[in-house]
Amino acid sequence: MTENPDPTGQASDGGQQQELTVRLTVPEMDCPSCAQKVDKSLQRVDGVVDATLQPTTGTATVTYDSGRTSETDVVTAIEAAGYKVVGGPDSDADEQAETGGGADIAPPSKVWTSPRAKKTWIGAALVMLGLFFKFLLTAQNIAVASVLSYPLHAADVLFLGAVAVSGVPVVRSGYYSAKNLSLDIDLLMGTAIIAATGIGYFVEAATLAVLFSIAELLEDYAMDRARDSLRELMELSPDEATVMRGGEEMTVPADEVEVGEIVVVRPGDKIPLDGTVVEGESAVDQSPITGESIPVDKAAGDEVYAGAINEGGYLEVEVTSTAGDSTLSRIIEMVQGAQAKKTETEQFVDRFSGYYTPVVVVLAILTAAIPPLVIADPVSVTVAGYGISFTGDWQTWFIRGLTLLVIACPCAFVISTPVSVVSGITSAAKNGVLIKGGNYLEAMGGVDAVAVDKTGTLTKGELVVTDVVPAGDTDVATLLSHAAGLERRSEHPIATAILARANEEGVDDLPGLTGFESLTGKGIAGEIDGETYYAGKPALFEELGFDLSRTRCETDGGGATGGSSAHRSDGGVVPDETAVSDAGAFAEDALAALEREGKTVVIIGTESKLLGAIAIADEVRPASQQAVQRLQELGVERVVMLTGDNEGTARAIADAVGVDEYRAELLPDEKVDAVEELQAEYGEVAMVGDGINDAPALATAEVGIAMGAAGTDTALETADIALMGDDIGKLPYLYELSHTANGVIRQNIWVSLGAKFLLALGVPLGLVSVALAVVVGDMGMSLGVTGNAMRLSRIESDQFFDA
Repeated sequence: MTENPDPTGQASDGGQQQELTVRLTVPEMDCPSCAQKVDKSLQRVDGVVDATLQPTTGTATVTYDSGRTSETDVVTAIEAAGYKVVGGPDSDADEQAETGGGADIAPPSKVWTSPRAKKTWIGAALVMLGLFFKFLLTAQNIAVASVLSYPLHAADVLFLGAVAVSGVPVVRSGYYSAKNLSLDIDLLMGTAIIAATGIGYFVEAATLAVLFSIAELLEDYAMDRARDSLRELMELSPDEATVMRGGEEMTVPADEVEVGEIVVVRPGDKIPLDGTVVEGESAVDQSPITGESIPVDKAAGDEVYAGAINEGGYLEVEVTSTAGDSTLSRIIEMVQGAQAKKTETEQFVDRFSGYYTPVVVVLAILTAAIPPLVIADPVSVTVAGYGISFTGDWQTWFIRGLTLLVIACPCAFVISTPVSVVSGITSAAKNGVLIKGGNYLEAMGGVDAVAVDKTGTLTKGELVVTDVVPAGDTDVATLLSHAAGLERRSEHPIATAILARANEEGVDDLPGLTGFESLTGKGIAGEIDGETYYAGKPALFEELGFDLSRTRCETDGGGATGGSSAHRSDGGVVPDETAVSDAGAFAEDALAALEREGKTVVIIGTESKLLGAIAIADEVRPASQQAVQRLQELGVERVVMLTGDNEGTARAIADAVGVDEYRAELLPDEKVDAVEELQAEYGEVAMVGDGINDAPALATAEVGIAMGAAGTDTALETADIALMGDDIGKLPYLYELSHTANGVIRQNIWVSLGAKFLLALGVPLGLVSVALAVVVGDMGMSLGVTGNAMRLSRIESDQFFDA
């Protein structure tokens, strides 16, 4: 149980009035009709402002005006609907401890040993004994009593005992349904049991009571299994942490650790809270958060997440967020919230069931009442080769009407969507994909085109040196030392990449630099050993007088250089015959080849000599090509790359990755236009970006997907779906999961409706008994749709490894 105060104004008596939110655990509220009863009961409480009921988690989140009602009144209203609240304000200490005092999900239930189960087993035993006496031990089936001159045999007494033991809980639930004006399965079954008992159909009444109770237990078990996936997610974060306080280690509850404290994480331990490593090195398995299948090396300065597992080394971590604000906590909170957002299919099913149940109930009444009035003499007909006789016996038609009442319950197809959504969303979360709502799960499975940002999505988002090309007699070490000597004064990402490459090559004896100057848009310059050196674009060296036309047939943007004359640094033009030749410096077409690959070329040299060129690029993720190919195989009609980069770079990346098309040099608003054009041409579009720079395009698409959202508040909040790790390989998994989920939901709905339709057709013909209606139409279908939904948890992410 949690309370969040929210001041809203003054009470009418002049006192302070607050809106409080309480989260209560209601384990037995495990179906939509259950939630409907609770909702109607809460609506009658003056002061309840809002109620969010989640059968899939067995929780009720209620906001109420503390000036007009109290938490006790809220609990009383829920229990007035027939459902016990555990961990509430009046619970004893043991119950509070067991449930966590209003946990985020109902605790595991002891389905097969619960009081309801024990009553069911007793009722089943009584039914079996009654059947023995009625059909096998007929001589011993003597009259033992009478009611209103009606003799009760031994078998009848056993059947009535079964009704009393197993049927009373059903009738009790039906009473609460009637009280809350809810036409649901409990009311229908309770009515059927009472009616069958009242007309002396003890076998049918007892069978119905026991079978329905077994069906309820099986549904409870299935729902508990569905809740298990969310419980597993919640159990990832440890309850305790080892903290350094006063120079000593002490173990304390994780929610008592403050930001800035140091926690100790030994090999094999779970990291209790988000933080930054301050001491130690280790490989950390953060698959519970990001879905990465390979442990990630962590050292001082690296971020770690609550719930990740320290594989090998000792770590000291400075806490950066409290237990309730960790990345894992936000994931759990969003997964729970996601289940409350209904898909379009679920909304349709809710509307349909609102008409379906009353219509079938009316048909049941007509079935029981009309035939006895209109059939005077027995009538025989042949249906599909079978001879069927119809009589006007009112008891026969009454039982058939009761059978239709059983079939009237829409439970199977009502739960078909929510259990599928729970299974899909929690499975995705455990694979490092956070889906913010069932509506997005459904929408992602129906997208026709996927638009993908380039930088940081298809590429790694970090510039690296890809080629070092010395000119003339210059060696690699000399080229790198002069380049790094110039760039060490620069803060540009290109400088970082060159310095990193020099360090990798062991070039650490850098020449002294004086007179550093940044040449905006062109490069940099500085004096080394009394001579001015330059590092910059090929265009800068063309201005210095070098003729690079033979080696460079394209500019950075992919166009031709446009002539053979060169420009001096003072802006003058050097005639063709006086241009400095680059003969012998670079191989023919060398620079053009690098530029065609989408690489940025930096040349290093003086006004009279070229030392060489260094190519830099934002490397394509090796997984990108595999991910795009897999999306195409799964049926995505169009995969399009959107980028603000130049045409040449965009073309090179698009060719390397294998997208169907690309659009380059786009501003943020132009990316929005591109998404709208794709929507007009192909239909529904998913946009994949970083969640910040691409926010307008993400918002425009039917589904916005953020890359690398772990630990990033903005990405978590802005995207409809977040890929927690920096792994484009999760995108095909997401599409496959969503596409399969849509198929599972459709299968569940149509199979359950089809089964009920066939059963309903067979009832007037006498082909369907009460027992068959319960076993197939209610219990069988409910178990079937739940089991089918659980298949989603077995879909695994493809493993595309970045080299």
